Parts: sequence; C-alpha cells; structure tokens
Amino acid sequence: MQFFITGIGTEIGKTVVSAILTEYLQADYWKPVQSGDLHWTDTMKVQSLISNTKSVFHPERHRLNAPLSPHASAALDGVQIELSDFTLPQTSNHLIVEGAGGLMVPLNDQDVMLDLIQQIQIPVILVSRNYLGSINHTMLSIEALQHRQISIAGIVFNGEPNAATETFIEKYSQPPVLFRVGDLPEISPKVISKFIKEMNIDSLKLM
Repeated sequence: MQFFITGIGTEIGKTVVSAILTEYLQADYWKPVQSGDLHWTDTMKVQSLISNTKSVFHPERHRLNAPLSPHASAALDGVQIELSDFTLPQTSNHLIVEGAGGLMVPLNDQDVMLDLIQQIQIPVILVSRNYLGSINHTMLSIEALQHRQISIAGIVFNGEPNAATETFIEKYSQPPVLFRVGDLPEISPKVISKFIKEMNIDSLKLM
C-alpha cells in the first residue's frame, strides 16, 4: 500500500500521522521536498519515532535551506524544482509519502503540491486540525482533490477534539474518518506504539 500524506495547511500534524502510519504498516517513508530545518528534517523526526526495523527512509529529492515555501526556498538556493524530478522510490514494501504544507503550496512558478500528488497517483490521506476556519479548509481540500479525481483514502483529525467540527466534516464529506490523534502527552516511539495499540488501527482496513 502507498499513501500520500497531505494536510489542510502547515503545522497540521502530517509528520506525526506519517510516523503513526509508517510504524503501523512497517512501511518505507519518503519526503519529496524538505524546505528548511535540514538539521532536524521530517525524515529524521519520523525515523526517531519508529520502533520497527523494516522501514527504510528514502532520501529527499530536494533539500532546501530556507524554511519557506518550496518555490521561494528553491529560488534562494538557485534550484529549479520540476515535476519531472520526482519518481516514487523503488520498494517492495508499503510506502508513506509526506508532502510539504497544504495542497496549493507552490513548487515552482506554475506547479503546486496538488500537481505532484496527481503525478504520483497514489491515494491521499488528508490530515485536518481543529481551529476556526478548519471546516472550510478541510472541505476545500477535499473538493480540490476530488476535482482532480485523486483517490482519498480518508481523513485523520489531529489535535484537540472538536465534536461539532468533526461531525460536520464527517457528515458532509465522502472520505471516511480513519482515526483521531488527539493531544498526545508527548511524541516518542513508546507513545506512538501505545497509540496504535489503543486505537486498534487494524480495524481501519487500510491493509
């Protein structure tokens, strides 16, 4: 199985959700573009949260220095990102791919993350986080994916629960809610493993 993890914006919790799914599936992990934080990349973060020994962490295609949108960071580094740069890593294992920011984050002057998702052609898991405006951002993200006829495996809610928000999104959107992360006491391999056991993720029928 292969999934592209995207979110309704930045700082939504994609990396934690990616770590949960990488550990649950004992999958490989790939971050196509890392923009900033090269001393502590998302690949490093996920790797630090994994307990299994099967997962392989594939190198980023682009590693950019400034913590900006990829197109701006690439320009500062003198790099031109092209969609043709990206091909899925070769693996016989499950694969989790983590995007950067939300769907409309620019990669260059004409392509956005949504174009990369459409090119890669694997199902999307959309991470949502409850805040004022998140219903709008979640529903617009779903509509954008559906408009491109991109398969949505489901939605994951991250952070402090909000029943009114989550119930509305679940009722009015077609993709199923896969699970809710909530506010974890800390982020560690032990907490990730405990979360997977307690949430009974086997029931999600991702396998």
